[in-house]
Amino acid sequence: MSAAPVWSVDPRTGNPREQVAVEATAEEVDRAVRAAHAVRDALADRAARAAFLRAAAELLEESGAHIVEAADAETALGPARLTGELARTAAQLRSFAEVVDEGAYLDVHIDHQDGSRTPPWPDLRRYKIPLGVVAVYAASNFPLAFSVPGGDTASALAAGCPVVVKAHPDHPATSELCASVLRRAAARTGLPEDVVTLVHGFDAGVELIRHPLVSAAGFTGSVRGGRALFDAAAARPAPIPFHGELGSLNPVVVTGAAAAERAGEIGAGLGGSMTLGAGQFCTKPGFALVPEGATGDQLLKALTETVSSTGSGVLLDHRMRDAFVAGVRERAALPDVVAPVTPGAAGEHTVSAGFLTVPAARLAAKGPHDALLEECFGPVTVIARYTSVDEIAAVLARLPGNLTATLQTATEGDDPDAARLLAALTPLAGRILVNGWPTGVAVAPAQHHGGPYPATTSTSTSVGATAIERWLRPVTYQSTPEALLPPELREDNPLGLPRRVDGRRA
Repeated sequence: MSAAPVWSVDPRTGNPREQVAVEATAEEVDRAVRAAHAVRDALADRAARAAFLRAAAELLEESGAHIVEAADAETALGPARLTGELARTAAQLRSFAEVVDEGAYLDVHIDHQDGSRTPPWPDLRRYKIPLGVVAVYAASNFPLAFSVPGGDTASALAAGCPVVVKAHPDHPATSELCASVLRRAAARTGLPEDVVTLVHGFDAGVELIRHPLVSAAGFTGSVRGGRALFDAAAARPAPIPFHGELGSLNPVVVTGAAAAERAGEIGAGLGGSMTLGAGQFCTKPGFALVPEGATGDQLLKALTETVSSTGSGVLLDHRMRDAFVAGVRERAALPDVVAPVTPGAAGEHTVSAGFLTVPAARLAAKGPHDALLEECFGPVTVIARYTSVDEIAAVLARLPGNLTATLQTATEGDDPDAARLLAALTPLAGRILVNGWPTGVAVAPAQHHGGPYPATTSTSTSVGATAIERWLRPVTYQSTPEALLPPELREDNPLGLPRRVDGRRA
């Protein structure tokens, strides 16, 4: 039987554009992984890795117009959004080059022999080494920043790990272009091209997570798909780390004082955030607790105006469109659920934005309304109207883990509920916002893009400098002669690395 073709499809029409590739067989996945494993030592040189990442950023920008054109044709995200995403992706590659140059990620610790301690210390020297080949599963909603040249790939390469990327079926042509850029960047800087390889196909993704030479995996996608891969990673004879981003509701709590102070501003801000990118951001605020009464009504009026003025949109593919239409229909049919602006199908290929309201009391205990506490991918949010802070706390106690949680509080004067609610939100998410909106994730050293399950399957971040830590493991050398130590751990610090010596920063 011949391999299944991989088609690039226009989500604006549902029509195939071109055949891009064929799905990889088990034998081809095996060859890709073995090729990556064979060149892992080529990434050992930090200077070469940093040069490679900078070259990748440069070539990505040089090919930007072509890549953006292909990505728009496959995702309908629009040239403006994709141009910004390409700039972010290039900046992310450069930021990891800086991380490699600095070397702090190696977390070097040296404790000299000290017989006066109880028990005595031998000479101990610790740093971190790359895990090996990393499997990256590309995201649908960010064809650049969370796909082939995105954060998982960039951070893994920065750590010294070769990467095999499983392309997302929604943008295979874009994936091929970006893989070509990365491979050309490798060749330009004297590295083997196989430090990055690309495979297509569902079965290829399954084979990849099971391959004995794959040492870790990164995933961005659905709860169902991510959980299946997570379970497969754990079920291997030698389980491997699986860093998955699976789904997030991203709750928002609006205090009574905040609604009284600036209901219109908050309503408009919520509407802009939940419709951004047709509601396809992983940080979209999909659930908000808003007070009952006049000020909450004013907030909903502003939200209605903002959402109603948003034009229809195209989702990433027709499967997602159908799931969105069915999902909002199911939720809207629940008792006491009202749709002030009805979300759903706007045309054969488009969807309209909207929001649903429900009394918060309906969500305080397990029941059919639990569907409102699950992510619905697309331009919709659920507004739960509360009557007391205790009611907010009861609902928050039932929420799953999230990437973000937002508190809208008064900006002037005292807000008596703010501290209690901030404390209630903190256990729910990896990033807590006050008087902001969660869409948009800065690539910064202090960033954390992760959260309790099902937001992610680990405690790590996939954005920011510390994302590199996912692909490293610590090793300690004890009582090892200087000549046998790796350069990173030698006494004279020939690489000039930041480190802690006898517990103090050197």
